[in-house]
Amino acid sequence: MTDLINVAIVGSGIIGGNHADAILRHPRLRIVALVDALDAANAALAARIDPAPSCHRTLGDALASQQVDLVAICTPSGLHVEAAEQTLRAGAHLLVEKPLDVSLPKARAFAKVAQEAENRGLVCAVVSQHRFDPAMVAVQRAAAAGRLGRLTSAVVSMPWWRDQAYYDSADWRGTWEFDGGGAVANQGIHLVDQMLALLGPPVEVTARTARVAHERIEVEDLAVATLRFAGGALAVLHASTSAYPGLPVRLQLHGTRGSAVLHEDQLEYFCSADSSLPAAAQTRELVAAEDLYGAPKPADGFVLGHLRQYQDLVEAIDERRPPGVRVADGLLALATVRAVYVAATLGRPVLFDQVLDGVHDDVRPSVTDVIEEEQA
Repeated sequence: MTDLINVAIVGSGIIGGNHADAILRHPRLRIVALVDALDAANAALAARIDPAPSCHRTLGDALASQQVDLVAICTPSGLHVEAAEQTLRAGAHLLVEKPLDVSLPKARAFAKVAQEAENRGLVCAVVSQHRFDPAMVAVQRAAAAGRLGRLTSAVVSMPWWRDQAYYDSADWRGTWEFDGGGAVANQGIHLVDQMLALLGPPVEVTARTARVAHERIEVEDLAVATLRFAGGALAVLHASTSAYPGLPVRLQLHGTRGSAVLHEDQLEYFCSADSSLPAAAQTRELVAAEDLYGAPKPADGFVLGHLRQYQDLVEAIDERRPPGVRVADGLLALATVRAVYVAATLGRPVLFDQVLDGVHDDVRPSVTDVIEEEQA
């Protein structure tokens, strides 16, 4: 198909700008509307787009003013579900930024709305652009084909750094109400989603969270969790925004017949018992040279990640198929994050299905404040 797809972006801030950069590179997508309560944010983003889109303070105004085929929601996390529901009621396709929402009950209810919309032919997707990284795709296919044997363990680490100015830059940052959490919910959810794509949903979660390096935030800047999966596989999840100066993310996947390592979203290591080649040769064989760890990354790599997901979204619309990352996937990722917070707050393991089903919806997350303890 060659028809243009008219896109409205809700949220004209940093993430909305990144979406705009990706959309502008896709020949089938056209930005027709921007939505933000701040006129200055709309004006600044509109100035980068040719032809200039219309600007609106509400999504309702944007939907009423012209034909919108796809809505990309890039608002603070606590505002996602309301805009997503409005999008689907209007009959437009949907792409909502991660996490699906800050509230698991709201996300759980919305997942049913999205399923009904899918049944009507709408495409409903959640942003998880790293699922489409070539190295991630290659490892996922290899694992699904059995090249790693029975998966036994994973180590997932995000040792990032955010300075105090990052959290002070907006009132909603570092709050449970709008950010939905800290290092796990806001930054680490991409790694959580990749882990789930490879291992499936967990069975049980144990965790500890802490605030070790930042002030004036409610949420954690450090979390460590262990997860048990069906079949017995175990994983360690480490997420931090308190690891100066910040190191690349790393995902290790191990099985009875092979192992794979993704480092900074590139393939660092792959070895399978079904090949007689040495590990270095197997690694080079699995992906293109530019997707091997250490290869120079393009300056626009962050845009390319979103562009890959937009390509999947366009193909899903054309082919009338589900997108690569559905709302149901976003719900599982959010429930896993919530399980980390519930386990840390209760100080004991929790069953994932109970978290997903709402048994622990009344648990208010708490974080050990190491800074306050030191000052005391």
